[in-house]
Amino acid sequence: MRILQVVTLHTPTHAFGGPTRVALGQCRGLRERGWRATLVALGDGFPSRGALPREVDGVPVRLFQARHVLPRFEVSGITSPALLARAGAYARSADVVHVHLMRDLITLPFALAAVAAGTPLVLQTHGMVDPTDKPVAKLVDALGVRRVLRRADAVLYLTERERRETAAVVAPAPIGPQHRLVNGVPPQAERRTLEGPPTVLYLARVQAGKRPEDFVAAMPAVLERHPDARFVLAGPDTGALADTLALADALGVRGALDQVGPVEGRDAVLQLLRSAHVFVLPSIQDAFSVSVLEAMSVGTPVVVTETTGLAPDVARAGAGRVIPDGSAVASAVLELLDPAANEKASVAAFELVRESFTLDGVLDALERVYAGVRGAGMTARR
Repeated sequence: MRILQVVTLHTPTHAFGGPTRVALGQCRGLRERGWRATLVALGDGFPSRGALPREVDGVPVRLFQARHVLPRFEVSGITSPALLARAGAYARSADVVHVHLMRDLITLPFALAAVAAGTPLVLQTHGMVDPTDKPVAKLVDALGVRRVLRRADAVLYLTERERRETAAVVAPAPIGPQHRLVNGVPPQAERRTLEGPPTVLYLARVQAGKRPEDFVAAMPAVLERHPDARFVLAGPDTGALADTLALADALGVRGALDQVGPVEGRDAVLQLLRSAHVFVLPSIQDAFSVSVLEAMSVGTPVVVTETTGLAPDVARAGAGRVIPDGSAVASAVLELLDPAANEKASVAAFELVRESFTLDGVLDALERVYAGVRGAGMTARR
């Protein structure tokens, strides 16, 4: 089976975050199972504009240089005429087109091209397509989003909330068949062991929506009880680093904060996660964070807000602490720095991923979806 996955953007620092990491993980796993999976995306931020990689993490990729045609819309305003010119041919050459959909100038046109080509279409929205009052977004919905959601052979959702909100975009018309597909990560053979002084880790894009400033704001209270604690701020800067570091300076805790920037490569990410006593992601809304899953996969307890997609699972398993908002980060971290509490949450986190969020489980479900849409595509198209 020839599977074409489409995501908006890939950069050397993974600045686009979750959707690209999910797409690469799925493609890599599918290829290991014998399927011909390829990823198509824009490329940006590489040293040489004429030397975009042809492979990323073992996955064949077709990257096209990003053109920032509408800078005010950031990632939604980038495109590539060369990629769009090939979209129809790419879609026709595939047995299944799997688009990681957002309101942008790449994934939406590609989904429309798949519909026009009659190729079975799977959409995965990652919580990025929901009802909105923004005029530009409503126009994009009218121009194509509602059409592809109705015509898709499968629409994948992470949480019940996402299922409802994505369906509401096309209501009262029916959406394509919806299927739950969680994110998954490779299970780790061993749980991490604690060494050295307490280490508290933030590993994600440093952007306002993920609330890195709440991570820093928790430092004084934690350092009062654990003066030897280290706080590690890791991930690419997507707009909030300067304010975050300024807050650390203002609070007088800059000396206890290690700002390490982007972390490249799965091995380096896992090594950093294994070194942490607690992982903190105070994002107000994160559909299903891969970073949180990776932290739990090595047995590192997590602190997440109750509005994020993994919060019910973390709370149910006791894999960390679920907090109402960023003001509770310090108290949650202090609880988890207690050795007994940390060990209990570590075991729960490790087992939660192995039981519910392995990449193999995700791939099993995805293969069933692909088999179903190929059958539907061979009989009739809506």
